[in-house]
Amino acid sequence: MIGARRLSCAFIPVALLAVLFEAAPASAQSWPTRAVKFILTLGPGSGADIGARLLADRLTKKWNQPIVIENRPGGDGTVAINAFVGAQDDHVLLFAPSSSFIGHPYQHDNLPYKPSDLAPIARVSNTVIGISVPVDLPVKTLRNVVELARAKPGQLNWAGLTGALDIMFEGWLKSIGVDIKKVPYRNPVEAVNDLATGRVQVYESAYAIARPQIQAGKIKLLAITNTVRASAIPDTPTVAEAGYPALTMDGLVGLFGPPIMPMGLRERIATDIKAVLDTDAIIKDRLIMTAQIPNPGGPAEFASSIDEQRAVLAKAAKVLGIATK
Repeated sequence: MIGARRLSCAFIPVALLAVLFEAAPASAQSWPTRAVKFILTLGPGSGADIGARLLADRLTKKWNQPIVIENRPGGDGTVAINAFVGAQDDHVLLFAPSSSFIGHPYQHDNLPYKPSDLAPIARVSNTVIGISVPVDLPVKTLRNVVELARAKPGQLNWAGLTGALDIMFEGWLKSIGVDIKKVPYRNPVEAVNDLATGRVQVYESAYAIARPQIQAGKIKLLAITNTVRASAIPDTPTVAEAGYPALTMDGLVGLFGPPIMPMGLRERIATDIKAVLDTDAIIKDRLIMTAQIPNPGGPAEFASSIDEQRAVLAKAAKVLGIATK
C-alpha cells in the first residue's frame, strides 16, 4: 500500500506537466477572450498610429474581439512603455517603433522598466527615415554635405531630438571627423520647419514628417537610412548606396507583449499579422503611402532585428564615449 502511494505521488508532477503542456496551445488558440488594447508611444496621425489602426481593423474581424488604440506619447516613449509594463496583461500590447526605447540605456538614469519587459511579438513595418537639407543648400548628395561641412567646420547645424537616431547620427559624424553642431529640439515638426527656413542645415527624421516641406519645395531629401529603397520614393538612394553604410538603420515598428506571454501565442499573433499584410493589398498600399515599408516577421526575426540595432547604437555610443546609465 505504501509503495503504491509513493508511486502515485511520484506521478503527480509528471501529470501536472502534461496538463500544463497541453494547456499552452489551447490558451494560444483561444486568445483573445476579451478586448485587446494596443498602447502606442506616438500620437494620432503618426505612421505607427496609422499602421496600428489599419491592422486593428482587420485583426478585429479575425479575432472576433475589439481592439482599442490608446495613444500615450511623451517622455521619450516611457509614458506608453510604463503603462504597458504596468498592465502585466496579455491583452494589453505595445505597438511601437524600436527607436522608442533602444536608446534609453544611454539617456535615462534609473529606467522604470527592463528590456526583458518587452517581449517581441511581430515586426510589422519599417518606417522610412530620411536625411534632408534646405532646398537652397548648395548640395545634391549626402557626400556633398560631408564635403561642405569639412570645408566649413562648425558652421553647419543639424536638428536633433533625443533618441536612437541622434546617437547613431552623432556617432557617425564623429567617426568620420565632421564638425556639424547639434541644435536640440523637442518637437519634430518644429525641427523640420526650421530646416525649411535654413535655421538648421541637416535633419534626420521620419520621411512622413519631412514630406509636406519636401512637397512644398522647401527642403530636399538626399538619402534614406533604410536597408532598401522605399517604393514610394524609388529615386532616393539608401545611405549605403550614398557611400555611408554606417548610417543604416530601419525604423522598425512592431508589436510587443509582456514576458508572461507564451511563445506559442506570440507566434500565432505574428502569423495572423503576416497573413493580413501579405494578402491585404489595401493595407500594404496605405502603409507605403504613409512612408512605411511592409516587413512582417515573427518573434525571433523581430528580436534579431532589434539586437542588430542595439549593436549599431553600442558602436556609436562607444565612439561618443557614452556609457549605459
